Amino acid sequence: MHHFFVTPEQVQSPEIVITGGDVNHMKNVLRMRIGEKLEISDGNSKLYICEINRFEPDEIRLKIIEEPDRDTELPSKLYLFQGLPKSDKMDLIIQKAVELGVHEVIPVATKRAVVKLDEKKAKKKVERWNLVAESGAKQSGRTVIPKVTEVLHYRQALEKAAGLDVVLIPYELAEGMEETRRIIEAIMPGQSVGIFIGPEGGFETEEVELAIQMGARAVTLGKRILRTETAGLTSLSILMYHLEGKNCGR
Repeated sequence: MHHFFVTPEQVQSPEIVITGGDVNHMKNVLRMRIGEKLEISDGNSKLYICEINRFEPDEIRLKIIEEPDRDTELPSKLYLFQGLPKSDKMDLIIQKAVELGVHEVIPVATKRAVVKLDEKKAKKKVERWNLVAESGAKQSGRTVIPKVTEVLHYRQALEKAAGLDVVLIPYELAEGMEETRRIIEAIMPGQSVGIFIGPEGGFETEEVELAIQMGARAVTLGKRILRTETAGLTSLSILMYHLEGKNCGR
């Protein structure tokens, strides 16, 4: 079943009105027909099962047939602070992070980042990354579209993270797995969690020390050195498993 997002204003019970680019996509790309069923999310965790009622020149009218109580969101908001990687790795990172339940992705310009984006290029990249996030949200059945923010400098990112309940920074020189396990197990559903991931060259020692000074906890992801596109997804996978396990009895 195809999945689309609308704004709350487009929900006009007992109908939902599809406008904009989705009209052409549904009509001419997917070639959907009257009576065909689809899922609609309003971006505020509300899900609807609908069927196409009628096509109009600039909009499509859907009939709401069910409002299932299905919660696909994690019990905590996870923020991925991702050091800018080379090539198109960011597309993959965002796509998979969305599938794993990330709430927001914050691209971060660090000292060792090879990629240097001027303001114009950064704006275009962020627009593209948000489209990737929307596509990932549709594919994975999310009820919200995670946001990809503007690119922040490292200190700006740390200042943003200061408002979160827990901030983690995977680091190859962090203490052993037992300490990391204790840190992870202490995270409770409802807490906001930030994860800082370095670019291909990793973080400078001074960057890690600054993060710790500002409240981040250094953790290990094991004995192996992970690529930047692997480290963030590993961290999110661990947190997803942990938080959904903690929340399963609620």
